[in-house]
Amino acid sequence: MIEFRMPSLGADMEAGTLVEWLKQPGDALRRGDVIAVVETQKGAIEIEVFDQGRLQEHLITEGTTVPVGTPMALIEGEAEAAAPPTASAAAPPPPEAPVPAAPMLEPVPVAAPEWRPEAAGEVRASPAARRLAAERGVDLTKLTGSGPGGAILRSDVEQAAAEPAPATAAAAPEAVKGKPRAPDLAAMRRAIAAAMARSKREIPHYYVSTTIDLGATQDHLARLNAERAPTERILLSVPLLKAVALALRKFPEFNGVFEGGTYRPSQAIHCGAAVALRGGGLIAPAIHDTDRCDLGELMGRVRDLVQRARGGGLRSSELSDPTVTVSSLGERGVETVFAVIYPPQVAIIGFGTPVVRPWVRDGRIEPRTVVTASLAADHRVSDGHRGALLLAEIERQLQEPEVL
Repeated sequence: MIEFRMPSLGADMEAGTLVEWLKQPGDALRRGDVIAVVETQKGAIEIEVFDQGRLQEHLITEGTTVPVGTPMALIEGEAEAAAPPTASAAAPPPPEAPVPAAPMLEPVPVAAPEWRPEAAGEVRASPAARRLAAERGVDLTKLTGSGPGGAILRSDVEQAAAEPAPATAAAAPEAVKGKPRAPDLAAMRRAIAAAMARSKREIPHYYVSTTIDLGATQDHLARLNAERAPTERILLSVPLLKAVALALRKFPEFNGVFEGGTYRPSQAIHCGAAVALRGGGLIAPAIHDTDRCDLGELMGRVRDLVQRARGGGLRSSELSDPTVTVSSLGERGVETVFAVIYPPQVAIIGFGTPVVRPWVRDGRIEPRTVVTASLAADHRVSDGHRGALLLAEIERQLQEPEVL
């Protein structure tokens, strides 16, 4: 039997609140299926399962807050389900040694994140509930939620879809208003502060930076975007992200995690893209296999990630999988970013606002658009010499944008 546990979705997470079970006992599970929705300081996250089999039992109830690592459910693995019973297995256990049933866990007194209303007219509902409501034409503003804090769950939408229209309309006076899955920004800020304080205490940072001519990259983007609709045009932040991912192939000491006194490089490159949330707060979900995406695909994935980060619907793997973080402040007007590493990662790359500067090119001074790239890295794993070579490789990639 496999225990499905409350996952860790970053160094700043200590506990999570189960909002909704999306799979029920007896349901078949495949790797990547969303089994539940959990509320954290970062908002409501869809939790994926990574074991195939069948859901045997829920160990905690909706609305329960438990620490990271707490068993939440039991899953019967494929091998267990397929194994024929043996003679000894068919015999009942002796009375003096009964097999204990897994107990239901009681709520743990951990400070739970909250859904807080931010704007009138917005409905508090889980991502699964929203998707099902859109599919079945159910008006969420007419429903009363049964989840924590009055949140509308998938089961509420299923019930409403099965009822006649008048019964659904009658629920309108009791509708709960609030921002969907809005994180408690004060709690998020405290969690970020705790993670960054830990980072500065435990990680011996060093910093290097360089200035990169973006002329070749801009010219390449202009050619690509000339053939695209305005809504499909590629932003400058995308080739910057891709250049980082390709450079990390040559410098694996910056792509991985440092845990238990040991550095573990990652073969896959999952760049965490820092996203500023409306109203404050920051989150850096992973873009999986960043180095394998072409610029058009990467632009689409960045748009999707930003939309879901700000509106709700991120998945657990997107928060637990980043192997490095890239932070771009291109719209904030600052030229240089001195970032703090997000543990257990060992590096973060920052890009400031592109600016026009006098630049020597082919022996002539001319105006060029340049950007300052910075690296904060863990001295336990790399040094300034290797950090400088990494930034040089990122620059080389941007001078040959056709290979991005």
